[in-house]
Amino acid sequence: MLSWLNNDHFPLYLAPMAGVTDVIFRRLCKEQGADVMVTEFVSAEGILQRDDRTRHYTDFDDGQHPIGVQLFGSDGVRMGEAARKIIDWKQPDFIDINFGCPVNKVVAKNGGSSLLKDCPLLASVAREVAKAVPIPVTAKMRIGWDADHVNAVEVAKILEDCGMQAIAVHGRTRAQGYTGLADWDVIGQVADAVKIPVIGNGDIASGLDVEIRRAQTNVKGIMIGRAAMANPWVFKEAKHYLATGTHAPHASVEERFNFMRRHCKLAIERNVRMEELQTMRSMRNRLMNYTKSIPGGKWLRQHFSQIGSVMQLEDIFASYLDHQAAHSHEHASQDSPTLA
Repeated sequence: MLSWLNNDHFPLYLAPMAGVTDVIFRRLCKEQGADVMVTEFVSAEGILQRDDRTRHYTDFDDGQHPIGVQLFGSDGVRMGEAARKIIDWKQPDFIDINFGCPVNKVVAKNGGSSLLKDCPLLASVAREVAKAVPIPVTAKMRIGWDADHVNAVEVAKILEDCGMQAIAVHGRTRAQGYTGLADWDVIGQVADAVKIPVIGNGDIASGLDVEIRRAQTNVKGIMIGRAAMANPWVFKEAKHYLATGTHAPHASVEERFNFMRRHCKLAIERNVRMEELQTMRSMRNRLMNYTKSIPGGKWLRQHFSQIGSVMQLEDIFASYLDHQAAHSHEHASQDSPTLA
């Protein structure tokens, strides 16, 4: 039923990340080669209460298929109702259930990764949502609550029995948050333990990482999260590596600025009710992320932390080029021999 997982294709997913993978960022990542999208997670209760802000999170463009809408909650029947409402509004390709979010405010409501501690409740949620909707239901989970409770294989078998059609596994426990290393041994064990496709997630930052995990485990796809925040070109780079076995050149500074400019302009167009300054303030962290791993990134981050308009972005870019040229000229003159 999940056509993108049922053939020789090895899809690259953009991981759902709250506050990051909005409709615009997904569009941009799709252009860079991401195959499958999942929306930022949305509260099932927010959907049922017809909260416009919550509904806004479920938006997607036609060009983003295949795409799933991710729900969190702890009442399977209510979540099933919410999933049906979403299908009435939009036609996603699948519904995804969040069993992985480590954030306190979600866990406190018995959502996200807290369900890893309560397998009967987790099973009830999965079963009720799968029963309620006519489209495939998938799940995203972590490997366990903490190092003493790594129960990913048990949970994956339960999810398979409850009708999930694929599972994405982030190789960290809830207690780890985003620290330490993802445990790909456990992800591999999950992929071996169930018949449904498993998508591996955690510490994937390059095509070589994708190739290694594909070779070492039986995962049927890879999900890329935080690496895409700084390097949305990772999907294109990974596909190049998988096809050729060679590393693609990294995105040039000019490509990065064109991408930043486009992201800002699309955000301003979408947020018609907000002033440009407000939208650009909300873009500051994203712009700073895009400067990682480029020469003079620290200088750019200092300037982006105060940015308030697209015009300012253009000015910063022009100043940056001058700054880098002066810097390289200074180094060149230091390196050149002095004449006697």
